[in-house]
Amino acid sequence: MTEEKKQKCACSGSATLIFSCSGAADTCEIADRASREIARRGCAVMSYLAGISENISGFIVSARGAERLLVVDGCKMNCALNALKEKGINDNIIHLTVTDLGFVKGKTKLSETVIKTVVCEMQKKLVEF
Repeated sequence: MTEEKKQKCACSGSATLIFSCSGAADTCEIADRASREIARRGCAVMSYLAGISENISGFIVSARGAERLLVVDGCKMNCALNALKEKGINDNIIHLTVTDLGFVKGKTKLSETVIKTVVCEMQKKLVEF
């Protein structure tokens, strides 16, 4: 990703925004931690999922204007993805569910290895999109 793309805000329509589940389950915490690591690496910019759910126009406009949305859910409930879809945000979504990687909700110990596995899958999806 070029420096120009990394530094543009979502309003310009060129940022990759991350919307991550941050729920109570272990797999949700893994989704959140992996998303924060991707953001630290400069691959995307974290956004505020609750802002979407609460119908805050700035977050919705930014999500609609972003080049890509990396949506990371912890489990099959897909709360992050469903929050976006409920607001009619359906385009340019790259979706990952942590439990699809073989991690079991309620039985996965948080570790750097687990986070690294999810980060690698996120990076793979970003490259493939």
